[in-house]
Amino acid sequence: MQFTELADCPYYLISRVALQVTSALKKGFIAADVQAVRPAYLGVLMSLWRTDGLKVVALGCMAGLEPSTMTGLLDRMERDGLVVRRVDPHDRRAQLVELTGLGAEVKEPVRTVVEKVMDQVFTGNVAADLEKTKKVLRQVLGNLQEVAGK
Repeated sequence: MQFTELADCPYYLISRVALQVTSALKKGFIAADVQAVRPAYLGVLMSLWRTDGLKVVALGCMAGLEPSTMTGLLDRMERDGLVVRRVDPHDRRAQLVELTGLGAEVKEPVRTVVEKVMDQVFTGNVAADLEKTKKVLRQVLGNLQEVAGK
């Protein structure tokens, strides 16, 4: 594939959309008074809201994050009071990640912000193509995982 115009380059479009959505989420979290939450935390939070007390490796897989990314992300989330890491009582070499009270409390306001932003992003004709868009993006992720050998 060759792209001579930025507006025709899928990478450019995907990265611009990601940056703009991230900015909208940050503003929404501030307005909803959940400043401790950053858009980068969403994969981990959504995973823990579904199943709290996951091993770091399992959490990373569920959230789609590399182990090297997880360490720094969990450090920041602990600093912001959203999660704690504990030694797994069944395997002292492993750590479990658990939501704090704050991590559990922010669930509804964060979901509300995410839903509001997604409704704004996918309004109008875009909404009609949302399922196809998600299908294409899942396929792209799958292709990337195959390229990376995972």
